[in-house]
Amino acid sequence: MTTTFTVTPWCADVALAGFEARTLTLPPDDEGPVIATLVRRRAAAPAGRTVLYLHGFVDYFFQTHLAEAFNAHGYHFYALDLRKCGRSLRPGHTPNFCVDLREYYAELDAAITLIFNEEDRPWLVLNGHSTGGLIAALYAHEGRWRERIKALFLNSPFFAFHLPWHQIAPARLLAGVGRWRPRLAANGSVSPFYAHSLHRAYYGEWEFNLDWKPIEGFPAYAGWMRAVMRGQRRLQAGLEIACPVLIMHSARSVLLSRWDERLLRADAVLNVAHMRRYGPGLGPRVTLVAIEGGMHDLTLSAAPVRARVFAELFAWLECWPHAR
Repeated sequence: MTTTFTVTPWCADVALAGFEARTLTLPPDDEGPVIATLVRRRAAAPAGRTVLYLHGFVDYFFQTHLAEAFNAHGYHFYALDLRKCGRSLRPGHTPNFCVDLREYYAELDAAITLIFNEEDRPWLVLNGHSTGGLIAALYAHEGRWRERIKALFLNSPFFAFHLPWHQIAPARLLAGVGRWRPRLAANGSVSPFYAHSLHRAYYGEWEFNLDWKPIEGFPAYAGWMRAVMRGQRRLQAGLEIACPVLIMHSARSVLLSRWDERLLRADAVLNVAHMRRYGPGLGPRVTLVAIEGGMHDLTLSAAPVRARVFAELFAWLECWPHAR
């Protein structure tokens, strides 16, 4: 199926100095016009390599140092703010909402088409974080342009929900209700403590747009819960991703109901045991790497930790001949 889209010219990004952005207008849905936003920073000394980054839930692309690291290794860097997220969120939109993860394939199709037109058939890495990692894995398995993806890097991918035992049944019930009442909201479904560990106004070192990535998060809507759980079930049953896959995650997880310094040194969102359990089923060439002291978004961990993340990532990428 061909993805229909229109695109604006490249212009200065509204959020990050030194980056360009363009708007992808996609077919409308029941809330009206739908867009995604493609952001880029090109390498000064390109080597025929490109990366496309997908963010997670209650998130958008703001990790400039990630782009700089890829640029330094000769990769042109592209990132998508998915529909109803970050730069792509518009009045009247339900934030971060979908009823099927395959909805995002339209912007992935469009972005990969544009990248191949811009960069003359590059060696393409797809990089997904958290929910973006789940979407990226499913797309690399069944997406229209999956054969164009030469390597898949998953940063703490969302393979299963990490919930205390007493929240598991209510979460499944909410997902079941999502078939009939997709915009039924579960407020308070996102703990603020992970955001506290990131933002410099609290305990972190990062600045980000609190309208696009609020400290208290956005609600988890029933339709979104259903979409994610259905996607996770497909992944948990096993995929057939042809390209090599790198799954990187923290060495440990924490599940806390109050602030604790351990939030700065562990995954406070997902259970790393789920990544180790389901990761090997993604395809024939899967590498798993545990990062000591890593946070949920490994690239937002303390400086020595993220230095190891980048060292592991680029060493792994150099294993594949066409990436050199």
